[in-house]
Amino acid sequence: ATKIPFRLNQNQALLTFEDEEVAQRLTKMSEHILNLDNRRANVTVRPFELEMGFQFELHVTVSGKKINVSEIPELAIPEDWMREKLELNFYKTEQGGRGGEIENVTYNKESGTAVITFLRPGASNNFVGCTKYPFYAEGKCFKLSVSPNFYFHLRKFQPYCGVSKKTILMEGIPEVEEDEESVQDMIEIHFQKPSNGGGEIEKIKYTSKEAAYVCFEE
Repeated sequence: ATKIPFRLNQNQALLTFEDEEVAQRLTKMSEHILNLDNRRANVTVRPFELEMGFQFELHVTVSGKKINVSEIPELAIPEDWMREKLELNFYKTEQGGRGGEIENVTYNKESGTAVITFLRPGASNNFVGCTKYPFYAEGKCFKLSVSPNFYFHLRKFQPYCGVSKKTILMEGIPEVEEDEESVQDMIEIHFQKPSNGGGEIEKIKYTSKEAAYVCFEE
């Protein structure tokens, strides 16, 4: 399920009722007198609206032709030579158990990284589990880091917003001496009573001192 965050500000409360008719009735009444431990307070109830946002699915695909290479040593040779050395180093026949013919090498000298693209689809699978790979250059053997190359795809990208039918937002709750949990209990008791226009409450969240984020599942 998609989790949608909502910022609940100081002296506000969110109440979700089992019956959406209760929430609609309280919203239409708008102004309410709330009893808080022998103190009567005027509070405002309004529809709960989610802010504009976006939801999407992120799909990750492992490339079958490319691998990422890092920790390439900085050698005193031209970049073209380094690309050729990388190509020769990673090129082996398929009988040798590695990728085979190489289509392209993209090398970044500043970061010491490269992307090796093999000609044959599925060739990069031969490097699964291989985190270090020997690299021979200038009469030395270096250990290069090898990792999979990923493609990221966004799907079902769409904006969301809306008004909840079962949840109300209460504002203007005064500060009292009681702790936050006690005030929340008093609010819940008040709005569970049919005589106050309320009904059974599924969830309630009240914050008195600082903002809090509440997540709703779509």
